[in-house]
Amino acid sequence: MLAFVRQHQQEDVDRLLLSAKKYPEMDMAAVVDQLLARRQLKEKLPEWQANDHLYYPARIAAEQCSSERTATYKQRLVKAGDRLCDLTGGMGVDSYYLSRKVAQVTYVERFAHYCEAATHNFRELGATNIEVVHANACAYLAQMEPVDVFYIDPARRGEAGKRVFALSDCEPDLTVVLPALFQKAPRVIAKLSPMADLAFTCGLLPQTVAIHVLAVRGECKELLFCLERDRTVESTQIHCVHFTTGREECFDFTMTEEREAEVQIGGALGTYLYEPNVAILKAGAFKSVAARFGLRKLQASSHLYTSDTWVEAFPGRRFQVKAVIPFHGKACKQLNRQLPQANLTTRNFPLSVNELRKRLKIAEGGTDYLFATTTADGEKVLIHGVKPEHQAD
Repeated sequence: MLAFVRQHQQEDVDRLLLSAKKYPEMDMAAVVDQLLARRQLKEKLPEWQANDHLYYPARIAAEQCSSERTATYKQRLVKAGDRLCDLTGGMGVDSYYLSRKVAQVTYVERFAHYCEAATHNFRELGATNIEVVHANACAYLAQMEPVDVFYIDPARRGEAGKRVFALSDCEPDLTVVLPALFQKAPRVIAKLSPMADLAFTCGLLPQTVAIHVLAVRGECKELLFCLERDRTVESTQIHCVHFTTGREECFDFTMTEEREAEVQIGGALGTYLYEPNVAILKAGAFKSVAARFGLRKLQASSHLYTSDTWVEAFPGRRFQVKAVIPFHGKACKQLNRQLPQANLTTRNFPLSVNELRKRLKIAEGGTDYLFATTTADGEKVLIHGVKPEHQAD
């Protein structure tokens, strides 16, 4: 079948399905799944997508798997001599990239066709230090030999494919299985839903020593909770990482630092405006990022910041302020005459971006930016910004 897939990589999938009678020896639905998976992985997993000999067990596996960037990042969380067990193997992306750092990986998966695909793919990729085990994770856990670290990505789909993110709704429930994990390994890396609340989840998993919040091009993709059996910490370390084109923005803080940070709120808008990246916003480092870079916060809930001097190292978007326009009166109504096109963002504002665009009658795009927000005194304003010429993006 893979040879047929390679021959028809550019075909329209609907046309292939309609022509299924021409190829009675082919399971055309499976062929289409392979084609769609490959196309979906073009940017997400370029190393795998470039290999024409790999087989994907299900289209949803390609949708749910880690990206090459996030899977490679996980190599930073393990040691070169580790023996690692991936209890929720899936398509095998994380097992493969982790195998390039650790000494040995055991891939465990309950579905036989996933195991068959993983065995084939690991062989094609030259990963010789991965053992594939077809088993239920909990059953295998009870009889396996100890390892150095577990990797686990609990299934986050409930009945009828509905997405879930509460630990108790995932399979397996990490809060239930964790004692058994710690009987066989001192460390656990858990990939959890990007929708999970960090502080609440830490309360459920008190052994958490670090959390890695991974975002790719403006979208939070993964939360990695690192747990240790024999170690307690006063405050969990949080690592925010945002992968943009050619750039990796990093910001580290602790929950204690965030709680105790003192930040100036309100006052006159400075020369520059700053918007933290999505990883920082997800992690809730609203005060820490301001204190670290000496910025003022526009309003407690707006999560926009300002300064009179340029902060090159700020992890997020940075703008030079051109004007502040009250969201009422003649200046606002006639704004589209002088600014017919702009990129709109709303922060702590009563209208959505689409609603605001219709109200202002301003087209999307261009080099100008408008931030609709609320100031500390409750005024609704539009902040017009541009990217400074000296910005190193």
